[in-house]
Amino acid sequence: MTQIIEVPLWLIIIASVLAVIAIVDRLLSPAVRWFFRRRVNQAIEELNTRLQLKIRSFGTTRRDVLIDRVSNDPQVVEAVAALSRETGTPIQVVIAGATRYAREIVPMFNAYAYFRIGTRLARWLATALYRVRLGYTNTDALAKVAPDSSVVFVMNHRSNMDYVLVTYLASSSTALSYAVGEWARLPVLQTLIRFMGAYFIRRNARNPLYRKVLATYVRMATEAGVTQAVFPEGGLSRDGLLRPPRIGLISYIVSAHDHVAHDTVFIPVGLNYDRVLEDRSLVFEAERDGAPLSTWQKTAKTSAFLLRNLRLRLSGKWHRFGYASVSFGDPVSVDTFLAGHGVGKWSALPEAERDRLTETLAHQLMQSIAALIPVLPVSLVSLALLEAGDAPVDRLDLKARIGALIDRLVSNGVHVHVPRQDRDYEITVGLRMLLLRRIVRETAEGRLLIHDKDRPLVAYYANAIRHLV
Repeated sequence: MTQIIEVPLWLIIIASVLAVIAIVDRLLSPAVRWFFRRRVNQAIEELNTRLQLKIRSFGTTRRDVLIDRVSNDPQVVEAVAALSRETGTPIQVVIAGATRYAREIVPMFNAYAYFRIGTRLARWLATALYRVRLGYTNTDALAKVAPDSSVVFVMNHRSNMDYVLVTYLASSSTALSYAVGEWARLPVLQTLIRFMGAYFIRRNARNPLYRKVLATYVRMATEAGVTQAVFPEGGLSRDGLLRPPRIGLISYIVSAHDHVAHDTVFIPVGLNYDRVLEDRSLVFEAERDGAPLSTWQKTAKTSAFLLRNLRLRLSGKWHRFGYASVSFGDPVSVDTFLAGHGVGKWSALPEAERDRLTETLAHQLMQSIAALIPVLPVSLVSLALLEAGDAPVDRLDLKARIGALIDRLVSNGVHVHVPRQDRDYEITVGLRMLLLRRIVRETAEGRLLIHDKDRPLVAYYANAIRHLV
């Protein structure tokens, strides 16, 4: 006896769709992946003919492969076993944790996203907001860096615009892999940042397994010659002064020394702005002894800032935020540094000695960065106003003070950006920014006075160059 079984139409449709997907996955997907991989490799080969610092194969390796390599690195495996023994946690659970950390850290560099989208967006945003200027750079010294060296840009951290500005200015020479803090781990933003080759780090993490996984990835990237960019200060300056360096990432980078024949070279970078987008929030946090703003406070301040600038744009009164400048310093060779301290094999040193030398190197780099910070109009005017004291100052007196400051800075070998090579114009544009923002007001007698509530903000900009005087 024949039995008829009725199958709903919707079930047949779903089964058909799944069958088509399976066929595509088995037959077409490998060919499609091969086609796009080939196109990407051709694009990278073409880019490498134009870039001074080439894109290395490590950066284009599939992310899953890199995650597997990091998770199964002998040092990570040893740390996993040690943690399992110490805590009594099943080793499978600890392995899963290490893999999760690796997945969190490892980027997914996409050359198309970096050069076709990221650098163009960086250029548009940087030039839309600022008059971007290249400060000091020793082109001859940079050109002498060996092509096979691992290059690491180290820079002061003034603003989250730092990523955008340096990406734009370095885009003709290389692709930078940034160490990015947790602030950028937002659902859509973090995917874009990963495509740009950046890797995320937890700034204050104390978990030894996490730190071992991070150290392993940074060491591997350095060994492979990936061009990296790090902020030794570990966070934004809240008072305008340079913060003491943190040695974590620098120690991970130097640890690659014993595993490769090529050198690792640090390139100091100094940045400065006539207006830092986050300045009021940073100063407010400094007044609260570094306590960060709540999410609600950040959202409110950002929304108010955007609405105010949109209103100015619509009324035709909006101006760019003055000048932004970047200086690139002379390369610092790790081989030369270690040889100067009589070190042959880095890993053979006791841990305390490695930490001491890393701290010495970090402070040397910070000194180089400090000397490179460009002097811009707002910082110069702010410093002159503060040196004048609490009393109102007239424009002629201010001009004389700024002229004397410039002479002192130039005699110290500092790069001073003088717009149009006109000192009077420099004073004009610096003062105009402060007056437009109502940080400084002009009295009925034509004398200039800092608003009491904004004195910390003026000090913030003056502190950017105070160490240079």
